[in-house]
Amino acid sequence: MTGRFRRLAETDRPAIRLTVDGAPIDALEGDTLMVAMLTAGDALRDSEFGAGAFEGHAGDGRRAGFCLMAACQDCWVWTAAGDRVRACSTMAQDGMAISTHQPEASWAAVT
Repeated sequence: MTGRFRRLAETDRPAIRLTVDGAPIDALEGDTLMVAMLTAGDALRDSEFGAGAFEGHAGDGRRAGFCLMAACQDCWVWTAAGDRVRACSTMAQDGMAISTHQPEASWAAVT
């Protein structure tokens, strides 16, 4: 797959590897998650909004970020621990595992 972003400069930084939805992608040290993910693919995630989004269907389309400065809601992704992070402002780290789909909610049992 061809990525949405093309790396034109700074290609001499150390390489790192992370996984997105279980698939390995290569990035460079100092990349944000957005740069890493859009260099490897065409989108960050599927929208959870729009007609049918809450009945198990896709929302209103693929998302690749909008504002690029952590002000909108377009680039949310999740860590393996279930933490929601903005791809545009979170630094990619070697070994990081990212999910493009919101994890299922788990509720504590009340006794």
